[in-house]
Amino acid sequence: MSLSFKQLTLYLTLLSLGGGAGILGNRYLQSENPIRQTASMTPVIPQPLTPQPSPSLSRIPISPGNVNFIAEAAQKVGPAVVRIDAARKVETRLPELFQNPLFRGFFGNEKPVPSDERVERGTGSGVILSGDGRLVTNAHVVAGADIVRVTLKDGRSLDGRVMGVDQLTDVAVVKIEAKDLPTVSLGSSQNLVPGEWAIAIGNPLGLDNTVTVGIISATGRSSSQVGVPDKRVNFIQTDAAINPGNSGGPLLNSNGEVIGINTAIRAGAQGLGFAIPIETAQRVANQLFDKGRVEHPFLGVQMVTLSPDMRRKMLQETDLKITQDRGVLIVRVLDKSPAEKAGLRAGDIIEKIGNLTVKDTTDVQQVVESSEIGTALEMEVNRNGKRQKLQVKTGVYPKRLN
Repeated sequence: MSLSFKQLTLYLTLLSLGGGAGILGNRYLQSENPIRQTASMTPVIPQPLTPQPSPSLSRIPISPGNVNFIAEAAQKVGPAVVRIDAARKVETRLPELFQNPLFRGFFGNEKPVPSDERVERGTGSGVILSGDGRLVTNAHVVAGADIVRVTLKDGRSLDGRVMGVDQLTDVAVVKIEAKDLPTVSLGSSQNLVPGEWAIAIGNPLGLDNTVTVGIISATGRSSSQVGVPDKRVNFIQTDAAINPGNSGGPLLNSNGEVIGINTAIRAGAQGLGFAIPIETAQRVANQLFDKGRVEHPFLGVQMVTLSPDMRRKMLQETDLKITQDRGVLIVRVLDKSPAEKAGLRAGDIIEKIGNLTVKDTTDVQQVVESSEIGTALEMEVNRNGKRQKLQVKTGVYPKRLN
């Protein structure tokens, strides 16, 4: 074999680096980013390569060192999170044309006027509270459902019975017939601080046992702030992704304890999620299981939080005499309500309830909601610049408000 001067030089150079041209030369020439050796670099003797298995994640065992607190929380709580498929029949009456006696003859006098019946289906999540099959979820997931199917993480699918629904808090409870089910540990939402970790588990868009993570963005968001003034909840706000299907699933803290029940109640809230504090959900769930209904305490006032801007607006839009720009202004007192019986009037500014100085409507709502029906609340109000104390005994929230 005859070699040119250049070929011989290259061959001798490769040999001096500790490898033949057939081995080291190919690795060097095929590299996407070859490193140019300089005079100051020390030659490196290549080591034999050990064959590596295919990097399939499903084959890599999870060791304790690979599991962070998010994964631990998901593994701990995941088995107690269920998928809830609800179906309800919706009957739509056909046009009035079919009510005409001439058309009734086509169907016979004893046959009903035809209707268009369709089935609405929805998917949500739920949390197992007890080993005997008591679940909590959102009211909007199962309200009006004729059929409820509950699917466990282990693959079992069981019929569920809706035991109660509370629209004011968007909480509902379901019972399945099973034993020794995995359950969750309940935490507390009372001392949450914005910036804490928040972990959500649910079935968004039908994707079972999906885990998302974020932080607590805010606490004590009133129903009116969230855009659902018909509810009576002070929501936890999080940036953990909560989408349709997450409703009814748990919001966890970093210890894997349930601090809230997720609700996708705000349409189009991109990057914002909301959860019902676990204390509210648990209190309502207990009443629903015990009585099948929830009795909410009721005052019977419409109110706004005063600020300089709100005061100017109220002065322009109402005949009320408002002497300050702080406190909670009563805009309306409902007829025959506990507030009317106690002597509260539109224009009164609530400053204190008991020993609590109230700053906004959320403070008032929290005190009332946490009280027992029939409890006498002492209120200090400012009426036309003069302070008065009144005793208001809470009543039962009426099914329909006037």
